[in-house]
Order: sequence, then C-alpha cells, then structure tokens
Amino acid sequence: MSTPTLPPTVAAHLPTGLLIDGAWRPATGGGTFPVGDPGTGEILFDVADATPQDGLAALAAADAALPAWRAVAPRERGELLRAVFQTLIARIDDFAALVTAEGGKPLAESRAEVVYAAEYVRWYSEQAVRINGLTRTAPSGANRQLVLRRPVGPALLITPWNFPIAMITRKVAPALAAGCTVVIKPAGLTPLTTALFAEVVRAELAERGLPTGVINVVPTSSSSRLVEPLLADSRLRKLSFTGSTEVGRVLLRGAAEGVLRTSMELGGNAPFLVFEDADIPAAVTGAVAAKMRNAGQTCVAANRFLVHESVAKEFAAGLTAAFEALVVGHGASVGTTVGPLIEEKAVDRVDRWVTEAVDDGARVTTGGDRPRRAGWFYEPTVLTGVSPDSRIVREEVFGPVAPIVTFADEDEALTMANSTEFGLVAYAYTRDIGRAFRVAEQIEAGMLGLNRGMVSDASAPFGGVKSSGLGREGGEAGIEEYLESVYVAL
Repeated sequence: MSTPTLPPTVAAHLPTGLLIDGAWRPATGGGTFPVGDPGTGEILFDVADATPQDGLAALAAADAALPAWRAVAPRERGELLRAVFQTLIARIDDFAALVTAEGGKPLAESRAEVVYAAEYVRWYSEQAVRINGLTRTAPSGANRQLVLRRPVGPALLITPWNFPIAMITRKVAPALAAGCTVVIKPAGLTPLTTALFAEVVRAELAERGLPTGVINVVPTSSSSRLVEPLLADSRLRKLSFTGSTEVGRVLLRGAAEGVLRTSMELGGNAPFLVFEDADIPAAVTGAVAAKMRNAGQTCVAANRFLVHESVAKEFAAGLTAAFEALVVGHGASVGTTVGPLIEEKAVDRVDRWVTEAVDDGARVTTGGDRPRRAGWFYEPTVLTGVSPDSRIVREEVFGPVAPIVTFADEDEALTMANSTEFGLVAYAYTRDIGRAFRVAEQIEAGMLGLNRGMVSDASAPFGGVKSSGLGREGGEAGIEEYLESVYVAL
C-alpha cells in the first residue's frame, strides 16, 4: 500500500482493526474496506469492517466496564485525560499527517485541528472534578433535597469524516470525564485518526490498570447495519451523533424505542451577513476563514453570503481577490491552502450546483471548475447575482463556493437569514452595536460570530437549533449530556 504522506513511524504502527475490550482484533469473518487519500485517489490502508456481531461485542465490553469505570475517582479520570492531552500535543505531527492523509486538508489546518481537539481533552480533564450536585432544605422545611449526578451509561458515539480528531475528542473526553464508557463508530472515510487516538487512550488505561472496555472502536462500511442492533439493545443508554440532518432523523427514530439520551449536531446553512456599515476588508478576511476551512467542508462553513446592496460590489471584489490568492493542492504539499474534497461524488455535486446557479443567472467571478489533476479537487469559487431561490443558497453546498445574495435593509437580511430549516451558526459584520444586539436576539441559530469568521472553542457550548440539532458539545454544557440527575428526598 502507498502511504507517501505518512511518517514511517505512524504507518508502521497504525492499528487497522477493531478495538474491543482493550484488544485490537480483526472483524468477524475477516472483512475489510479501503481508506484512500482524497488528494491522490490512492488507497492508504484496508481497515477491519465491523459486523453487527462486532458492534454488540463492543457494547458488551463497554457495559461490563461501566461499574468499575464510574467508580474510578474523578481526579483519576481527569489525570488520565490530562495524559492523553499531553500525548496529543507531543505527537501533533503524527496526528496532523494522518488527518491530512485520509481527510485531505492542508497540514497547517490539520495541526490546528489537533490543537483544537486536544483542548477538548484538556478542558474535560479539568471538568471531571467539577460535576456538581445539590443539597438544600425544601421550601416547606419538611425535608432536605439531595441531587446526585451519575453517568448515563454506555454511549454510542458516531462521528463524521471532516474533523476526524476534533469530533472524536469532543465526544469521548466529556463521556469519559463523566464516567461513561463508549463505543465509537468513526466515519468510514476517515477511521484511521480515530484508531490512533483510541490507541493512545487504550495504552493509558492499560498502564494505569483501569478497565479495558472503557473505549471501543468499530469502523464499518455499512453504518446502518452496525448501528441498528446497537440502538435496539437495552444496554445502550446514550447516542451522540454528528452528521447530516437526514441521517440524524433516522437515528432519532431508532433511539426513540429505547428512550435513549441523544445529542445531535446536524446540518447547517450558515448565513454570513455583511451590513452597509461593515469593515469590508475585515469582512472579507472573516469570510475566507468562515468559508474555506477544509475546502468548505465544515458544518459551520458560511454557505450564504448576504451582503447589503451598497457594499456588494466592494465585498465581491475583495472576496474574489482573496480566493484567487489561495493555493489548491495536496494537503501535504508545501504552500497548499486549499486541499481536495473528500470524494469524487462531492466534486460532482458542487460542480452540478454551480452549473445550475449559472444557468439561473449567477456570474462566476473566479473559479467555477475542476482543476485537471489527480484527486478530488474543485476551484475556490465566488458567485455574484445569485438568486435567493437557487439550490446553492437553499442547501448546504459543503464545498469551496461562496454565493453572494444582496439585501436592501436589516429586516430583509434577517428574514433571508432565517428562511431555512437549519440554525447551527450565523456570522454578521457590522460596526453598529445596536444592530449587533438585534441580530444576536433575532437570528435563529445556536451560535453567532460577530465580526469574526470562527466561533468554535472547547470551553464554549457548540450546537444548533431547529433542524440543526439537539444538545450541546463543549463548555460546561458538554459534560451534562453524559450525566443524569438522581433526586433523593431526606
């Protein structure tokens, strides 16, 4: 197998099996599936293809480990996570190379993701000892009220391909800090980073003599085949999923029968509002940050650029120049700022939607085509004169395309921004403090970036409203998703 973008030390020792009860093993029946490099189209590794039986074995291991793990002192759980954090930072180059190899993003972005991922581990290593209960006298004075907090139980964590290390840590870290055990179903496109991270956790657990079934990993080529029996099993008590709204709805229906605790971080259609009083150069810089991380393949990527008609020409010119300065290439190549899309059908979709927008009257100011090279690439693209009814505005493009739509006043801007079933994140640029607060109060989104193109922070709650999800990850709220309250009347 060709592994040109991986350090030999990583390629030689990377687990490609299933992690069940502290041991790496092949799938039942020995099945595998390939994992490729989207920057070249070449296969990197064949990974064990978990069967439903393997999934249930992983759940059995997590269930068996739960009593001992939740009995571990919070300080000890926190110290384990702190050690994992230190390993992530010490091996940042190894993890970044792996993120780039299987996901395609430029190495600088991969390194930033590893640091971001590590911050979740550090944050929850500190939160493990801050799980608060309650004791008080009842209002009647007749008794005392005691509220205990305990882990909800074994958790199934289903992660996406676009942030293969960060999406893992912001689920695993709070779950382990709370005292839950986990079964991880990583994305089939990017399971390698999950395997390396899980091995770091497994090794720390083993070194400390802690339960072996705390963390289990079951990659698969058929998510539904693996997940359905897990959702139907009464031993599972928690489901956390990051992915599309369509799949999230299916999982919620499956979780309903067992009345599982669920966390859902689903699709988005983020508006990026530029008002007439905005600092346009700053808005352009923020737009590039909000749009172009991972070639636009993020749930918080700006999808609709809603710009006041009086500054639309200036903003479009600035954004076009900024996009033209980006360098498209393999993520491991020096100087690359935009890597590939994750697979060929993603390029096909983006190309089709851009063509539809142009047929509807939009104008391409830069990009609008596939580079002629190996791998799954699409040029950074700016579209002006886009109809608000265009599919590239109504749906999440998940690619390096910035469609610009104009508005006449604040009310129209907010109406346009909220005219979607999604509500994950929004961005707004304005120098008017009153307008900033009006936008914050009226925007239908779980997060808002004001005069900045990035919102994610391990210490802050991440999540959406409407069809963009349920629950929050990060901050104090993130660990609450893995705890239940028990009320005792004394």
